[in-house]
Amino acid sequence: MNRISRKIIETWANLGPRYLPFADVATVEVPLSRLLRLSLFQVSVGMALVLLVGTINRVMIVELGVSASLVAIMISLPVIVAPFRALIGYSSDTHRSALGWKRVPFIWRGTMIQFGGLAIMPFALLALSGGGNAREWPTWVGQAGAGLAFFLVGAGLHTIQTAGLALATDLVSEESQPKVVGLMYVMLLFGTFFSALVFGWALADFSPLRLVQVIQAAAVLTMVLNIIALWKQEPRNRNSALYGAVRLSFRESWNSFTEHGRALRRLTAIGLGTMAFSMQDILLEPYGGQILNMSVSATTRLTAALALGGLLGFGYASRVLSRGADPFRIASYGAGFGVPAFLAVIFSAFLSSPLLFVAGAFFIGLGGGLFSHGTLTATMNHAPRDQRGLALGAWGAVQATAAGVAVALGGVLRDVVGSITFVGRDGVSRVSPESGFMFVYTVEIILMLAALSVMVPLIRESSATSARL
Repeated sequence: MNRISRKIIETWANLGPRYLPFADVATVEVPLSRLLRLSLFQVSVGMALVLLVGTINRVMIVELGVSASLVAIMISLPVIVAPFRALIGYSSDTHRSALGWKRVPFIWRGTMIQFGGLAIMPFALLALSGGGNAREWPTWVGQAGAGLAFFLVGAGLHTIQTAGLALATDLVSEESQPKVVGLMYVMLLFGTFFSALVFGWALADFSPLRLVQVIQAAAVLTMVLNIIALWKQEPRNRNSALYGAVRLSFRESWNSFTEHGRALRRLTAIGLGTMAFSMQDILLEPYGGQILNMSVSATTRLTAALALGGLLGFGYASRVLSRGADPFRIASYGAGFGVPAFLAVIFSAFLSSPLLFVAGAFFIGLGGGLFSHGTLTATMNHAPRDQRGLALGAWGAVQATAAGVAVALGGVLRDVVGSITFVGRDGVSRVSPESGFMFVYTVEIILMLAALSVMVPLIRESSATSARL
């Protein structure tokens, strides 16, 4: 009987590391429960991303009749903050506080900024839609209010993510840092997935009032989740406020970071791949609504399919990377999945197949998960020991900037190409709304192939290094 009990205990003990790729990052000092609690800040970020990129952009384009170009510009406003993620990471690396905290002040400021954006967003959308007394105000008031709300939410989540990921790496040993960052991004996908399901359920019977209630609930939940996540996480070191070591300037730190390996080529690959995966972000749900006639609830669930694919991609990538796989080879697999995924989305319109469309969204998420984890791990592996925040910030800055530019460009290209008239066989001039979507997805395939070409020398270099070892 004791032998059977021992076997059961050993089986349960091996389940975590075997089936949960990041479970082995936990230690006695930093148990998995503490890391999962810290990862709640990623859940709040995922919730905000679903609102910005998924639900609200579809409502503004389809229900409120706002042009895709204007919505794309609004959603891309956080790109103004994105390049400063490297500076945020550097500042949190070198911050000196009388309370002895480095990361917490940045996470808290980001939380307040994100809450402020979500707090004013419902009123901006009411003004934009002309509801209540909003008809007395000029149209630009609603547009300016919505733009400000999007900017604040984006600025907040950029700050939270950069400092939060740096805090997560501070809590574990150096060899476990890439794994814990991977865990944080898995929780981001969990937050995206479940938020999409909840928002889809809440908006099944869509009304402007229901949308306002959902956004207000998200604002309150953001505060609650981030307070729980931060509680007693960062150790306080008051001596660092007075006796900190001499720090390099940001320029010196950046030069030190970029001279390690082929950093610029890595960042270029990250930018191209991110643009390829992100250009369709605000077009996926409108595509389902306008071309395939899917409901708000159904298109919101597309974000869940996208997140589920990303979750599986992150899980698989973590499993093979922990065994020594080349990070950029895994990233190239992600780009390889992206090409047929976008083709599936394109052909779903010709076949009038929502199922093929959902499958394409799933594999876009899968490819994006493989690509993101591979490039993130490569960045961490090549970062100097004392520049983890800067490295994470640089990766996040390139990724977020590329995503913001791609989102804006995708919306503009969709509107411009979709508005071009053509003369049919009957001599009547028409416009083809789906042509704008098709053009954007084709551009994404081209960008994906460009990212693969940039990564080839990095893969060869890594293979040569491994062969020498």
